[in-house]
Amino acid sequence: MKNQFIKYALLFAILLGFANVADAQRKGRTGTANKTQQQTNPATVKDTVPVVVPEAVPVSSQPISVYGNTPIEVAPQVGGFNDTVRTSLRNDGATEKNVFNERTPLPYENLRAEDALYSQRVWREIDIREKINMPFRNQSNDDNGDQRLVSILVDAVRKGAATAFSADDDRFTTPLDSLSFVKSLGGGGACDTLPVYNLQDPTKIDKYVVTCDKLSPDDIVKFRIKEDWVFDREASKLFVRIIGIAPCKTQFGLDKKTERGVTPLFWIYYPDLRPTLAKYEVYNSKNMGMSKMTWEELFESRMFSSYIIKSTLDNPLNKYIRTVIKDPILALLEGENIKNKIFDYEQSLWSY
Repeated sequence: MKNQFIKYALLFAILLGFANVADAQRKGRTGTANKTQQQTNPATVKDTVPVVVPEAVPVSSQPISVYGNTPIEVAPQVGGFNDTVRTSLRNDGATEKNVFNERTPLPYENLRAEDALYSQRVWREIDIREKINMPFRNQSNDDNGDQRLVSILVDAVRKGAATAFSADDDRFTTPLDSLSFVKSLGGGGACDTLPVYNLQDPTKIDKYVVTCDKLSPDDIVKFRIKEDWVFDREASKLFVRIIGIAPCKTQFGLDKKTERGVTPLFWIYYPDLRPTLAKYEVYNSKNMGMSKMTWEELFESRMFSSYIIKSTLDNPLNKYIRTVIKDPILALLEGENIKNKIFDYEQSLWSY
């Protein structure tokens, strides 16, 4: 009995010793955690935390402007398509001209697809440097604005009267927003920074001015139009309908003189443009008193000179004439040949 009591006492002592060791370890971990939290608490050790200062960048690696502290300005955009025409405060003429602002084009005659016995699509280019096309270059101002055709097109787009479409596709699939439209009128010219020297000290530069080449209405010397020729068997007549019109920018070679071709700036759906063209007069060099024709009447009456650059007639690969016929004279003759084939089709339907 005495031996069992001794065994129980030793077992109790051993268990008590394990309990004391575990409690000491637990207290040690708790104290360490509290000490760590106290060190990371900004409210208690605000003044003891060291501030880490980033390493300074060497002066040699910092970007330095080649113009130093000299101010740089952008030259104002004067001319081009940004000019505004002031409205006359009096009637600028002996007769009233307000009637032109109220003109509306006549609606087209309805052409049914079932009555289209013959149809061909033609692409043309209008070179306004030809004598008959001189009204396209009329450099005059009116209350409506600049009277040049390219300025009329740009003004119609800016006022929302017509929509400009991307020049990448002449099917009017991608309308241009305001930023893309302004970019298309920029001409893609290069920019250059020129110094402005002090008048008293020619060796001192007062400032730098950034000038960019801009596109001017005078730089547009060609227009491209897309039209359909349809023979309507109900009316027994050959109709022509203009589908779209695009001003073109001339591309030059390295010598800045040799023309390499033209690229359209943007396309405009012509039926949307007709109400605007009906409000602008066409310059008449023979009789200023009879200059009552509008731009809409000029296009509908075909009072312009042009040449064919592509058609759907015998052209399954949809290629331009210049890509097939390299010689420019032969390419013009091929365009005349296409025009004669369309004319001869109508004439061959009649018996005399």
